[in-house]
Amino acid sequence: MTKSNIPLGKLFGIQIGLDYSWFVIFALLTWMLADSYYPDEFKNWSPLLYWLTGAVTAILLFVSVLLHELGHSVIALWYKIPVRSITLFLFGGIAQIEGEPPSAVAELLIAIAGPLVNLVLAVSFYTVQAAVSGLEPLLGLTKYLAYINLALVLFNLIPGYPLDGGRVLRAIVWAATGNMNRSTVVAASVGRFFAFLLIFAGTLQMFSGNLGGGLWIALIGWFLDNAASVQIQQVTLRGLLIGHRVKQAMSTRYAIVPDDLTLQQLVDEQILGCGQRSFLVNRGDRTVGLITLHRVKEVPRQEWATTRAGEVMLPYQQLKCIDQDAELWSALQNMDRNGVNQMPVVQAQHVVGMLSREDVITFLATLQEFGIQPSTQKT
Repeated sequence: MTKSNIPLGKLFGIQIGLDYSWFVIFALLTWMLADSYYPDEFKNWSPLLYWLTGAVTAILLFVSVLLHELGHSVIALWYKIPVRSITLFLFGGIAQIEGEPPSAVAELLIAIAGPLVNLVLAVSFYTVQAAVSGLEPLLGLTKYLAYINLALVLFNLIPGYPLDGGRVLRAIVWAATGNMNRSTVVAASVGRFFAFLLIFAGTLQMFSGNLGGGLWIALIGWFLDNAASVQIQQVTLRGLLIGHRVKQAMSTRYAIVPDDLTLQQLVDEQILGCGQRSFLVNRGDRTVGLITLHRVKEVPRQEWATTRAGEVMLPYQQLKCIDQDAELWSALQNMDRNGVNQMPVVQAQHVVGMLSREDVITFLATLQEFGIQPSTQKT
C-alpha cells in the first residue's frame, strides 16, 4: 500500500486500503444526503437523524463499491491472477489486478462479476423495503442503496474501457480477432469517446447553473479519459518492448561500494561527486546488498559519519532481481509490482548489470530513433 492509503485489513488475502481522498467524497456525500436528499424524502426527522442516516448511507455505498471490486478480484483469483490490493478513493474503488486474463472468456467473466454483485445488492435492498416500511430511516436507507446500486450497474456497463462495459467490449473484440492488444486499443478508444461526452455534458451543466453536479460529471469524464489514455500508452509500450531482453537495455556500468563505507563518504564521494543514486554493496568480491538514496535519507544526517553502508543496505536475499534473459516488458512490470526504480540483473546468481526505469526509457528512445514500430503480435 502507498503512504496515501490507510490499510483496513485483508479479505481473501487481498489488502484493502482507504485513500485519503475518500474522506472528501464521504463528507460531500454525507452532506448532500443529510441536507438535501433525506429532507426532501422524509420531512419530520431531527437534524441529527438526517446526518446520522446520511453518514451510514455513505459508508454502505462504499461497502457496495468494495463488494463490486471483490467480485472482480475473486474471479481473477479463480483464474490464478494475483490481486495486490483494493483501494477506495475519490471516484469509487479500484482493484490492482496483476497480469492479464488468459482468455477472452476469462476477461468477460472478470468484467461482469462486479456489476452482477451490484445487481444482486440492488434487488436485495429493493426486496427488504416492504419489511422495513414502518421504520423510515431504514426505508430511506434501503431505497437509496437499491437506487444507487442499480445506477452503478448501468454506469459501469457503459462500453468504454476501463469501465466494466469496456472490458466486456474488449472481451468481445478479443474473441473475434484473437488479438488482445488490438481489443484493448478499441475498447480504450471507445472509453475516451464516452469520457469526452461526460466532460461535454458536465460543462453544459455548469454553464446551465448546476455548477456542483456539472463539475462532478466533468471530473468523472476527465478521470475516465486519463485511465483510457494510460491503457493505450501501455499497449504501445508493451508492443515496443515485447521480444526484447533485459540484457539489451541494462547498464553494465553500475556503482559498487564496500559495506564498511560510511554514509558520509558515500554522499560526498559517490552521490554528490559522481551523481549516482543506487549502489551495489560488496563484502570483498561478493555482492551482499543494495543501497539507494532513499535509504540514506532515512538515516539522520548527524549519524552519517558513523553509519556504514552495510548497516542500512537492503540485503541481497531481499533484493528483487531479474534474469538478464527475461523479457524487458516483464522486468518493467516487476518494477511496478514491487515499487522499485531499479533492479539488479543476474546471470547464474551473479550480478552482471543494473536495470533502471531510465535505462528502459533510453532503450525506448533508441528504438524510436531507428523507426521500430510496436509489435502487433496476438497476446
